[in-house]
Amino acid sequence: MEFDKQAYKKQFVELLNEKRIVKSVQSFKIKLFLEKAENSILIAKHNKELKPDKDQPKRIFWDYWAITISYYSMLYAAKAAILSKGYEVKDHDAAQIALGHLLVPDEIEKEDLEILSQSYKIFEDEYVKYFEDAKTESYVARYSAIKSYTERRLNEIYDNAVKFVGKISLILAGGEKSGKK
Repeated sequence: MEFDKQAYKKQFVELLNEKRIVKSVQSFKIKLFLEKAENSILIAKHNKELKPDKDQPKRIFWDYWAITISYYSMLYAAKAAILSKGYEVKDHDAAQIALGHLLVPDEIEKEDLEILSQSYKIFEDEYVKYFEDAKTESYVARYSAIKSYTERRLNEIYDNAVKFVGKISLILAGGEKSGKK
């Protein structure tokens, strides 16, 4: 499905009116959410790579939690990025809408960032898709009776979470990690 910036803008306004997205000046939380995101990635990696012995739960149960933790690492990073724009979200769907509206630049904004050599700030719509995909898989992992994951799918969710958190960390650090100032 094609990313529709206008649809995200419309939904953003609706969620503002519903108070599921609210203005915020609590920027001190940005660092805290980013720290939660980065550490959650490490915990997801641990769960993903754990080789359970016979006295531990089966591999499939570790996979459920690796996917859920990967998603939550993305949610925490999203909350940090949204806060950097002066807003807080009250739920997961609001986080996705705020990401799409506040972080994905339109074509003119992309061109301006490239001209200013700040392309590291470009948050592509594919990152919103990573978030949506992980949100869906995390929901299924938490609430369905049985769903097994291939190693490929588990790695895909985890790898996308690593990219997502890394990109937001880079944007919020102002490009310092990439050598840009």
